[in-house]
Amino acid sequence: MRYIDPDLNYCPECDEEYREDFDTCAACNISLISGTERLAMEEAAKAKLSSRSMEISPDDELANIRKGSVGEMKQLQALLGSANIPSLLAGDSSSCGKGCCGTEMYLQIKVADGNDAMEVLAEEFKRTTALDSHDLSNVHAVFDTGVAKSICPACGCKFSTSSSTCPDCGLCF
Repeated sequence: MRYIDPDLNYCPECDEEYREDFDTCAACNISLISGTERLAMEEAAKAKLSSRSMEISPDDELANIRKGSVGEMKQLQALLGSANIPSLLAGDSSSCGKGCCGTEMYLQIKVADGNDAMEVLAEEFKRTTALDSHDLSNVHAVFDTGVAKSICPACGCKFSTSSSTCPDCGLCF
């Protein structure tokens, strides 16, 4: 955790630090908050985390948020636990429930913790892939040979589907 100076201003979006005479983030073009406001926000977030119960009761509504190998799901479960977000691992109907059958497991959380859990997982994704500074707006694009032109999901370049390689970034399909 980095030091927050109450006399400086901070961007609530990108977390950049500015002198007190600046009022707008140069990168995000949004209003800055004071260091005092930033410290209050962090204290409120810490209080929320520490007050969260790590117990999951039979009455809690659960949601599956990921499916994967036992090892992968245990890593994500530990990550969520470090953020005080309780979770369970559950097998599908073909699983014995112990994780020894080679099937995939579901990572389940309380529905009420969904937004916080997604934020933690998104931060972990950014940290482990270094994609926080990449434009992911075309990630949903699909290479479809049935259309005349396609959009590269990596760089957003539009190109003819007669080629199976993006002419801009070289991604192969």
